[in-house]
Amino acid sequence: MRIEDLKPAPGSKKKPKRVGRGPGSGHGKTACKGHKGQKARAGAKISPGFEGGQMPLHRRLPKRGFTNAAFKKEYAIVNLKRLETLEEDVITPELLLEKRIISKLKDGLKVLGDGEIKRACTIKAHAFSKTAIQKIEAAGGKAEVI
Repeated sequence: MRIEDLKPAPGSKKKPKRVGRGPGSGHGKTACKGHKGQKARAGAKISPGFEGGQMPLHRRLPKRGFTNAAFKKEYAIVNLKRLETLEEDVITPELLLEKRIISKLKDGLKVLGDGEIKRACTIKAHAFSKTAIQKIEAAGGKAEVI
């Protein structure tokens, strides 16, 4: 086999659809847009909720309730089994960023209790789950809330 013998698998390369290039192409005249109407016009882009001028569904329905989504705290999470791999005695969010265990801090760091930790160490984070606190203290360590 030589480099000039290489070619793509049969059927993997398709020619692009060339619309509006005469009747022989099969995509001539209306260029696959049908006859007349808003979607057949040049620059036709209709927003997803648009219903032809009729009041859209999302505006017809009543708005109820309260959402706290704008103020929701989004923590970078890490499990105890991941912290077990570190040798340091004091584990901080900055250390985890440096070691690339977490990619970014967002609103803080939360330690979850999946896995086991067998050595005593001090873990500093913005939040802990109940099981994480229990397992850290059972190993003789400390969970400090920043």
